[in-house]
Amino acid sequence: MSVSLFVARRFLLSRRNRGFISFIAFFAVLGVMLGVASLIVTLSILRGFESTIKESVVGFTSHMQIFGFQSQSLQNPESSMRKVSERFPGVRAMAPYVSREGMVRSDSGIDGVLIKGIDPGNDVSSVRKHIVDGTYDLDVKVSGTPTVILGKRLAERLQTRTGDEILLFALGGSSLNLSQARIMRFKVAGIYETGMEEYDASYVYIHLRSAQILFQYGAAVSGFDVLVNNVAELPELVQEIPAALGYPHYGRTMFQMYRNLFSWIDLQKKQVPIILGLIILVATVNVIGTLLMMVLEKAKEIAVLRTLGATRSTVSRIFLLQGILIGFLGTTLGTILGYGLCWLESTYRLISLPSGIYYMSHVPIEQHWSDVAMVCGSAMLLCFLCSLIPSRIAGKRDPVELLRFAI
Repeated sequence: MSVSLFVARRFLLSRRNRGFISFIAFFAVLGVMLGVASLIVTLSILRGFESTIKESVVGFTSHMQIFGFQSQSLQNPESSMRKVSERFPGVRAMAPYVSREGMVRSDSGIDGVLIKGIDPGNDVSSVRKHIVDGTYDLDVKVSGTPTVILGKRLAERLQTRTGDEILLFALGGSSLNLSQARIMRFKVAGIYETGMEEYDASYVYIHLRSAQILFQYGAAVSGFDVLVNNVAELPELVQEIPAALGYPHYGRTMFQMYRNLFSWIDLQKKQVPIILGLIILVATVNVIGTLLMMVLEKAKEIAVLRTLGATRSTVSRIFLLQGILIGFLGTTLGTILGYGLCWLESTYRLISLPSGIYYMSHVPIEQHWSDVAMVCGSAMLLCFLCSLIPSRIAGKRDPVELLRFAI
């Protein structure tokens, strides 16, 4: 251990009548620790929000949707899918669907819904992963009632459970006239829950063939859910695929369909780190006050060191190392505290959220080493910079004046 580091550690861990120095040093470390922990937790929550919302949006709307211009039906879906798979290697999966607004009725109530017919053998959605009651069973039966999957919020409003039968209404014309409605009876096979109110309360899933019969589509479809290998290629693919398929094919990415949602996420990601970064800045600026008080309190010790032959650079290095030690302790403890809080929330889900507002039922957590490295590096750099001024002052003081001041 070098002389500078040994003396810096002894000065920092002051004893007897100099205990006040240890007291303020403790609060300097505490300030850095809380600043680092708060920034780590906040960045983890922001990452979690972004990932959860993207996963939910992709799971129910895919990366991109190809549909008919002005709600026109798309003919020959098999030919379109084959053409896309041959010309666009960046497309990972493509699934046809039929989607229209309708109404659902149970023995206890009636509600408006979005009915979506999908092919269970070529389903790119995440409905299968979110089944909380019953089974994912949309296969067409040779005889008997076709099956349907409901969202949990919708099932609660309708007071419906798995095994119950419901009626789906496909409304025709420009008015909500039930006399023009096409009606089919379905049996509830499963109930899903994503934590996103928008989906859990309004989406109803049936087999693609049942939807084509209900909405009188024949062999046509409403559109295609498309998943890609690289999200960065979406702006090009959303233009090229409809152009290759021809009119009336039209495409929109998930960022276009949920523009406000993703704009809100970007806004939070830009502002919150700046605001919380100021917290770390304030905490590290306290290091200046702490070290300046140490310079005043340790005037006699500094004079003795200078008398014994310590150079100005040695004295400056002592107080610089003190600031670095404060930063290191605060950053290390803050990282441990931040990770501990993130682990508690991700494991036990202590904080719940209203899904109708936040698109999820609990606070999501996603940790990245790059975020932790950025926070820790910034905290250590600020502590180092804040230590330069007090260390320079300590090194420039005259030992004779220091002894006169200390007596």
